[in-house]
Amino acid sequence: MKKIVVLGGGISGYGSAVLARKQGADVFLSDAGQIAERYRKVLDEWQIPYEQGSHTMERILAADEVIKSPGIPDKAPVVKAIRERGIPVISEMEYAFRYKGRSRTICISGSNGKTTTTSLIYKILCDAGYDVGLGGNIGESFAYQVATEPHEWYVLELSSFQLDGMFDFRADIALLMNITPDHLDRYDYCFQNYVDSKMRITRNQSSRSAFIYSADDEVIAAEVAHLEGRQRLMPFMAKASVASTAGDACMMGEEFSARVGRRSLTVDVEKLKIKGLHNAYNAMAASLAALAAGVERQSILRSLYEFSPVEHRLEPAGERDGVQWINDSKATNVDSVWYALQSMTRPTVWIAGGTDKGNDYTPLKAFAREKVKALVCMGLDNTKLQREFEGVVPVIESYDTMEAAMQAAARLAEAGDVVLLSPACASFDLFKNYEQRGELFKQWVKQNILK
Repeated sequence: MKKIVVLGGGISGYGSAVLARKQGADVFLSDAGQIAERYRKVLDEWQIPYEQGSHTMERILAADEVIKSPGIPDKAPVVKAIRERGIPVISEMEYAFRYKGRSRTICISGSNGKTTTTSLIYKILCDAGYDVGLGGNIGESFAYQVATEPHEWYVLELSSFQLDGMFDFRADIALLMNITPDHLDRYDYCFQNYVDSKMRITRNQSSRSAFIYSADDEVIAAEVAHLEGRQRLMPFMAKASVASTAGDACMMGEEFSARVGRRSLTVDVEKLKIKGLHNAYNAMAASLAALAAGVERQSILRSLYEFSPVEHRLEPAGERDGVQWINDSKATNVDSVWYALQSMTRPTVWIAGGTDKGNDYTPLKAFAREKVKALVCMGLDNTKLQREFEGVVPVIESYDTMEAAMQAAARLAEAGDVVLLSPACASFDLFKNYEQRGELFKQWVKQNILK
């Protein structure tokens, strides 16, 4: 009987453990932290042994294979010990792929835009009547669905951390939205290492596979030129001019056209509920994926026009006395904030800050100079933000609590302005995650502004 150890008891870990048990493996799950009660309940139901609060190395190092949750870095002592023993380490995605049968996958990655694009593709396929599951970074565990509720299609949002643990996995339809510096602390502060990780989404693709990518992204364009696979290339673009016989999507004024083979559609961008150039990119990519999956043109258009913004991504939080409040807490890197500032049409009070991941703020300075009337720094250490935008933004104020930062933003905003929470940083200095940061932002606005 094969011995499988699952590291991490979150959504990825518990799903992997259930699938391993269903496949008849000897499974043991280990988490150095605490496992949520809902996951412990499932592990108990499936009679899967587990530990929390520590790692029993003797048991872990007896594994034939380890399935590692994406949040655990390779530099963690437990992972180093496993690798030194020569035990294979894979991701949930790799493990679930082995048992998915004839199901097809649409896989989305990128530094930004992947959650919106994933959600949009999932909606389009659901609305069209497809049997589809949502997994990866959002939705239910891919492995758990394969074990308990298999689908004909899976739409999977994939981070670079998940891609790192994928070897035989193959995406039937792969999407890469963009590649900009992010998570460099996990990649030895080498951007090319991060690029290589993202490009793994094309791994093992064949002539029956599709690769949908941003032709406007210079990093991706350079990598595509060296692709060795035979997959069908389908670029989407607003600036570049790249034609493909397999399919492509291109902005033309306030519309974009998307074509896969002989099937095509035209979308009026003004009719989309999701606004901004970044969302036009997301809609172009989703349209190509849906066409490649065989969804009818009219069904795609209907779903595109119905789709509402993803929570915490340029999400309206309310407006009063002429001041609009926008929750963009999911913008945890510079590129996400670039798109946010690019879409601002009113003088902006910008709330930023948190745990800096080695950010280069240079790309934001042109928009900041043009659109930002005040920068409110919110974090335990705002020194770098203040230094980078001194002389760029007329007013900079720094606070180490959310309450103080929000009060400052309310004081600085006037009728006709927008207050934008778009941090450019991780949330871990003051919050559990970006979701909590966004929820507290919306709650504060509701209690103090909209009351």
